[in-house]
Amino acid sequence: MRWVVTGAGGLLAPDVVRAVRTADPAAEVVPLRRADLDVLDERRCHEVLAGADVVVNCAAWTAVDLAESDEPAAHAVNAAGAGTVARAAAASGVRMVHLSTDYVFGGNSGGVPETRPALRVDDPTGPVSAYGRSKLAGEEAVLAAGGDALVVRTAWVYGAAGGCFPRTVLRLARERGALSVVDDQWGAPTWTADVARVVVDLVAAGAPAGTYHATSAGRTTWCAFAREVLASAGVGDVPVRAVTTEEFPTAARRPEFSVLDIDGLPRVGIRPPGDWRERWAVAAPEVLEAVGASAAGALS
Repeated sequence: MRWVVTGAGGLLAPDVVRAVRTADPAAEVVPLRRADLDVLDERRCHEVLAGADVVVNCAAWTAVDLAESDEPAAHAVNAAGAGTVARAAAASGVRMVHLSTDYVFGGNSGGVPETRPALRVDDPTGPVSAYGRSKLAGEEAVLAAGGDALVVRTAWVYGAAGGCFPRTVLRLARERGALSVVDDQWGAPTWTADVARVVVDLVAAGAPAGTYHATSAGRTTWCAFAREVLASAGVGDVPVRAVTTEEFPTAARRPEFSVLDIDGLPRVGIRPPGDWRERWAVAAPEVLEAVGASAAGALS
């Protein structure tokens, strides 16, 4: 099989490439960075996808706060670009996997977060940020293209290929000796390697076209996750003060509740990722090996 992976310079794509090669050493994998493929160039997308079997679209504008001041730029990549890739894939009969996000949901409708039902794939969306609006528009464009497309939403991702929350937590803890972290936003920290494995499994299983959720199981807050990160790094004695979202305003609103329902995976024969604590324990050594990421929005 020939796989094309866009957004190869990002956090998730390197793990997708690795997962494909692990699952099928004979597969041809073509990772493409932005310099290799402008996802807005329809002619180039058609050329690149000619002869491919699968395209995994990891290309995305992920600067959540900057999107508030430049929504057209975020929309160009996350919506128009996704649609361009999807139309090219549909025209060539290429199966497409498009990565999306919990930000398509508002996540601010109340309820006790510890017991609130996880968000299902068919629950009403309602993004509260420019980034979320651009990603929802991207989902819609991909599904409207008429091809064989899977939309895979994930959330709270971390990995070894770039800047992410755990790396930022550890770096700032070392620099400052104390942290304040948001404690009223809920989600499931998710390793990029687990998302990549689910993507490959969905394709291998011939999963029906549609939308799926791929996150770790369980739920926690950013503050609790930060404490887990520091404990894993052997610096659990660094004070971490719990703060509210109101105390730490950002340009973009974040969903207060981003726990996604992953029960759809077993229904198509896919093993979902395990509990977030268990997966973090496995991922931590690799993710924290090199610390030097940019600051994350949930930290002060």
